[in-house]
Amino acid sequence: MRIAYQYKLRPTKEQADKIEKTLDMLRHQYNYMLAEKFNWWEQNRCPINACPLICHLPALKDRPTRFSQQKSLTQLKIDRPWYKQIHSQVLQEVPKRVELAFDRWLKGDSNGKRLGKPRFKRKGQYKTFTYPQFQQHHFVNNKVKLSKIGDVKVIVHRPIPDGFIIKTVSVTRKSNGYFVNFSLEDKSVPEIKPDIKRGRIVGIDVGLIDFFVTSDNESVPAPKYLRKSERKLKSAQRKVSRRKKGSKRRQKAIKQLAKKHRKVADTRKDFHFKTANQLLSNYDIVAVEKLNIKGMAKSRLAKSVHDAGWGQFNTILANKAEKAGQLIVEVKPHGTSVECSRCGNKVKKTLAQRKHNCPNCNLSIGRDLNAAINIKNRAKVLIKDLLPPVKFEAEQGTQLNLFAHQLKRKGIPC
Repeated sequence: MRIAYQYKLRPTKEQADKIEKTLDMLRHQYNYMLAEKFNWWEQNRCPINACPLICHLPALKDRPTRFSQQKSLTQLKIDRPWYKQIHSQVLQEVPKRVELAFDRWLKGDSNGKRLGKPRFKRKGQYKTFTYPQFQQHHFVNNKVKLSKIGDVKVIVHRPIPDGFIIKTVSVTRKSNGYFVNFSLEDKSVPEIKPDIKRGRIVGIDVGLIDFFVTSDNESVPAPKYLRKSERKLKSAQRKVSRRKKGSKRRQKAIKQLAKKHRKVADTRKDFHFKTANQLLSNYDIVAVEKLNIKGMAKSRLAKSVHDAGWGQFNTILANKAEKAGQLIVEVKPHGTSVECSRCGNKVKKTLAQRKHNCPNCNLSIGRDLNAAINIKNRAKVLIKDLLPPVKFEAEQGTQLNLFAHQLKRKGIPC
């Protein structure tokens, strides 16, 4: 299992200057290598969609790959000796990052979806560099040893779990300081814990009024952190627009605006973590809808969808469930709000109708509660293949058969 832990750094002034210089030099190298990719693409692509049968074909140039660009780094350090201040493996991560961004634009990701054209990084936009190989003994006594930078103090607010090995280390600059991210791995952690209980299952239906409603009729109100901070954000944004471009006062106003946005994001993330912890402490299996959040974020409810942060919550919930050996089941969202959870009859309703009233079975419950029950019922069908079969010991025959009979009466597969 792979997890990530983030800690805040307390570098000295000299160490902070080294981090800033490293980021700026990596930014220049990123832009140079990306320009090489664009030049190759412009010189080898056909500007028209048709050509005569007999025409001159120019000689195609070799495509600059990740490995060919990595070989050029040796000559780079000879021509520009100040690049020796950067660790070699940190510098080798730049061609890898460029190739990933370029290929996702031309070929697409693993699902075949193409992303936007990569852009050149302006000053201050290159914010992270990575050490791909890290020794475990370089992080002791609340200090992390970063090559070419030194021993930097770390605020360790939680210890690294036993058995996990540090694989990679990344240093990130944010509006509120510098942070270090440890990528941890432990292959001994099982994907699903062996004593998982199929009966401890719940379905949740996320929304904008209530953050989610469970199938047990428990609800968590939406906190709406962005909406509550709009006045302060508007005031900070107005200060930025009034400052002269390129001035120090404008840069100071931009930093203040970034801190306010960071506070909103951190508060929302803290809420997601605490809500996920509470949910997983009460249930072993959580059923959620596989929503098209990106499509919903382009609708007229875009600001509220972004403010809720469903995508971030689903990621945190999945990561915490994997770490605890619990299970997250994704079901298709189509029809969960329309179908009756008791009889299956389809009752069409608008978004303004918050009650589900079925004329067939006279069921009258909340719209979100009805959807959560449907999500739970769909997940029960799916976990037959996801969970291993229940194993019973021979000597417990009568009691186990009675237990299995009780499970079937409750509709729980076993």
